[in-house]
Amino acid sequence: MDRKLLDILVCPTTRQPLALLDNAGLDSLNRAIATGTLKRGDGGTQTDALREALITRDRKTVYRIDDGIPVLLAEDSLATAQAEGFPGA
Repeated sequence: MDRKLLDILVCPTTRQPLALLDNAGLDSLNRAIATGTLKRGDGGTQTDALREALITRDRKTVYRIDDGIPVLLAEDSLATAQAEGFPGA
């Protein structure tokens, strides 16, 4: 992801800065997705594994990146508290 774009992106709900999610965080969320327990902000189940994602500074909310495009919609956000053992949460 372009560094200049990343520098200006913020969470649409909390206005916190966003950063790329590390591999440990991706692995944790993808395990929860594989078990069918990860829900999006709209209550729907996240079924597709994450390849890339952005995370808020407080590490509570994740937004997926689809084909290099951040999906910054509150209804598509993922709460990290749902993923057991999520690092740094």
